[in-house]
Amino acid sequence: MRLNILIGGKAGQGINFISEVISKTVTNHGYFTFNYRDYSSVIRGAHNFNILSISDEKIESHESHLDGIIAMDENTIKIHKKELKKNGFIINSKKFIDLKKNLNIALSGALIKILGIDKEFLINEIRKKFDNEDVLKSVERGYITQENKFKLKKLKNDLKIMSGSKAIAKGAINSKIDIYFAYPMTPATGVLNELASKQIKNNYLVFQNENEIAVANAALGASFSGARVMIGTSGGGFDLMAEALSLQGITELPLVVYLASRPGPGTGLPTYTSQGDLNLALRSGHGEFPRVVIAPGNPKESIEKTNEAFYLSQKFNSLSIILSDKHLAESEFSLNKNIKNPLSIKMERKIPGKTIVKASSYEHDQFGNTIEDAKTTIENANKRIEKYKSIKKECEKFEMIKIHGKKNSKNLIIGWGSTRGAIIDAIKDLDFKFLQVIYLKPLSNKIKKEIQNAKKVILIENNLTGQLGRLIREKTGIKIENRILKYDGRPFYSDELKKEILKVK
Repeated sequence: MRLNILIGGKAGQGINFISEVISKTVTNHGYFTFNYRDYSSVIRGAHNFNILSISDEKIESHESHLDGIIAMDENTIKIHKKELKKNGFIINSKKFIDLKKNLNIALSGALIKILGIDKEFLINEIRKKFDNEDVLKSVERGYITQENKFKLKKLKNDLKIMSGSKAIAKGAINSKIDIYFAYPMTPATGVLNELASKQIKNNYLVFQNENEIAVANAALGASFSGARVMIGTSGGGFDLMAEALSLQGITELPLVVYLASRPGPGTGLPTYTSQGDLNLALRSGHGEFPRVVIAPGNPKESIEKTNEAFYLSQKFNSLSIILSDKHLAESEFSLNKNIKNPLSIKMERKIPGKTIVKASSYEHDQFGNTIEDAKTTIENANKRIEKYKSIKKECEKFEMIKIHGKKNSKNLIIGWGSTRGAIIDAIKDLDFKFLQVIYLKPLSNKIKKEIQNAKKVILIENNLTGQLGRLIREKTGIKIENRILKYDGRPFYSDELKKEILKVK
């Protein structure tokens, strides 16, 4: 069983509240959910919508054809009615217009009735935020207007809901972060807000600097003093940090960076999604110095891989970049798997206060004194490259790639990051296996073997040029000819992706 329900209306009408409260109610009933948010960069009035997918099996994506529409305005019906299945339902807000601010409460009640869940389960969720008679009456008002259509019986799954942003924050907290520096920029702001809300409870500091240049430089100063530091931003902000990333390369001060991509160039589509910043993450900063680039694909991986990023950064006094995007950051997933215990992270370097420590932006000797001679310059460059080899060896202890689907299949799909969910859902009944690349730098040696053993290989990415494909060709010499690329700012629908996969001969 799988349902896809669109909740649409004007920005500011409370669309997110409906999807949130229904998600929690349904999840408590044992059903898996995936909630996709689509909104423009207009605070009020523009057309926004969520697609809430509900299933009795694990899902991590949404589909293009709808089982129902919750319309908070007429425009939602006009835009999306063509996507509705033949037997789909529409709940129109017209009959509840007199409820004003409680309109979304009534619509939630109506939807719960259609799903076949007792209204008391919804009321219990709503009471956590609002506990007054008008609100509870609005639930009843919506509930009695509909008929039971799907009869969702309670399942035994023990689930919780988490977005990618909350998962990144959880991974940082698990890693015992000391300071998070950031300047707000969609879609990275979710981590800033989440960490800020939990800083007192978990004894760390969140600080909003005046711009991204200040963010990166302040972080290096804090790292120099011994703090465990992470910074966060999106594409344009990351550009401004490039000089400081290079400063990290020569000072060898541990630094973790959260890069949440959105479409560019320039301001691009500020509230939409893209995997267009892989090249940026791999190469930003002048000169040659080691780094790690990790791209989780769901909240569980986001928690665990953030912890690995901190571990590697501290162990090797290096740069770790966690690469995400709007789709992963702001979508909400159901989790039913336990998270791995956090890695023990130790700081073995010298810090000020205990001894004299120097960190220089110039090429320097072992004591931090500036040098310009050729011999030491060569030695230092070689040490940085040798450190990268040690980093790669350490990374091999972790899951650098994952294989999903039919593991003996000769048909291979390769993708990374937030495309994970749509790919896994698309190939559930197909003769394909999916190689998910998690560590993009260093790149696993196993990827070349998987490609060589396959008869058909398809690259799937949310960008224009197939940036992972280019990286694989650079490292292996293999060019992947078959490509499914989407670059309109929207993620893949799993049902449409399935059709595209089947077209590849």
